[in-house]
Amino acid sequence: MKLTRKDWVRLFLLWLGGIDLRLTMLAVPPLIPQIHHDLHLDEKGVGALVSLPVLLLATAAVPGSLLIARLGVRGALVAGLGFVAVFGAVRGLGPSTPVLFTSTFLMGVGVAVSQPAFPSIVRDWFPRRIAVATAVYSNGILIGETLPTALTTPVGALPLAHGDWRWALAMWSVLVAASAIAIALAAPARGPKPAIPARWWPSWREGQTVRIGVVMGMASAVYFATNAYIPDFLDQTGRHGLISPTLAIFNGAQLLTAPVVAIWDRLLTGRVGFMGSAALMAVAQVGIVVTPGAGILVWALVLGFAAALAFIVVLTMPPRLAAPGDVHRMSAGVFTLQYAMAFFLPLIAGAIWDATGRAVLAFVPGIIAALLMGWLALPLRIPSAAQPPAVP
Repeated sequence: MKLTRKDWVRLFLLWLGGIDLRLTMLAVPPLIPQIHHDLHLDEKGVGALVSLPVLLLATAAVPGSLLIARLGVRGALVAGLGFVAVFGAVRGLGPSTPVLFTSTFLMGVGVAVSQPAFPSIVRDWFPRRIAVATAVYSNGILIGETLPTALTTPVGALPLAHGDWRWALAMWSVLVAASAIAIALAAPARGPKPAIPARWWPSWREGQTVRIGVVMGMASAVYFATNAYIPDFLDQTGRHGLISPTLAIFNGAQLLTAPVVAIWDRLLTGRVGFMGSAALMAVAQVGIVVTPGAGILVWALVLGFAAALAFIVVLTMPPRLAAPGDVHRMSAGVFTLQYAMAFFLPLIAGAIWDATGRAVLAFVPGIIAALLMGWLALPLRIPSAAQPPAVP
């Protein structure tokens, strides 16, 4: 079936929405050396700053499902994206650690309550083109992770802010606010009140929710831990000039997944995607630790691609597996498990670094997580990408 003009507009808005979910979160890693210096954070504090929004993605995913059930997709998006724009901007209000962490917390709440709405929009707008719509939405997320890491320093927001990391953070929220208004206007309005109240609490025993969430949690943990510790790792090993290129390549490599999946769609229909990404993540982290000089750029490319591959596979699953009206419930369950793990692993890695004083040991938990991901993915049953979901 040919895409209409309305479909193209919706795909564009899904893409913008994906960008909004990550843009303000990933503006922090390139600025870590400045924040570290001004606020005197230790490595656990750095890990907490990067991981705090991730913790909110876990703890607020279920309340986000409740918000969708009570207010509808549009209401949840207005509330969630509004929080992202406002509190993402005020994180740098004054040289204050409490202000930074409180605003980061509230921004994370906004991201968390917004994220379960997007799989529901995919199901509502494109019930028979779930793979295509998910690919567009996930590409937006990857763009949102790449733009701030590539354009915050040295040629983007930080120079425009005259070297002030506080204003550099605030600039990214302007883009979120503008695109959020368009998404909210076009998002599905709340329909008539159903005869049976909409459900919101995830069914943890239903389907493969737990296993999918845990498997994806391993990949997300590796991704966020790498973003958190690459800057200081390179700084301590005398490669400060490689911080921006490494982060840009690590996050930009995720964009390679779309053409690869388009050529070989089996990556989305079986365990190949999970198993391959797990193996690549383990090898690439070892490479980052042992490779001197600019060789780290190669391993950053491999690791970014592998983490994104697992992420895209997971995003396609709730719209395929969940019953009509339950996509947000399954998504909330998966996100809760996924991001809980993504929060705790960087903290563990930072604690190991602080306790031993050895930067290389901060990558050991990530290597173990990648190996566990491959083992846990073995029993997963992933439906065909060509198989449309049941529709009412």
